[in-house]
Amino acid sequence: MDDNFQSPNASREPDAASGAPPSSAPKYDTILSIPVTVQVVLGATTMPVASLMKLGRGAVISLDQKVGDPVNVVVNGRVVARGEVVVVDEDNARYGVSLTEIVASSRDDRAA
Repeated sequence: MDDNFQSPNASREPDAASGAPPSSAPKYDTILSIPVTVQVVLGATTMPVASLMKLGRGAVISLDQKVGDPVNVVVNGRVVARGEVVVVDEDNARYGVSLTEIVASSRDDRAA
């Protein structure tokens, strides 16, 4: 094998004049700054409008999930992960989600 061979995936030297990566390097900064909507879905239910109109302060809505069931993490309308609800900061009564599973997208399923 030739000692001068360099893999196409090998990192390239930055441009000496500007110190920046070569112009063929992908520019991810623009993509990484795009805002996305992240939702954690605790559960769902279906009810008639008449029942919805009767809801008031203190009303309890029963969901289809049980305590301890994984919650769905949804990004821009697509389930991307599942996780468990955890307490993040007891002093400020904040909670979060500990991811337990990354959901494969339909593209990943087709490629496999």
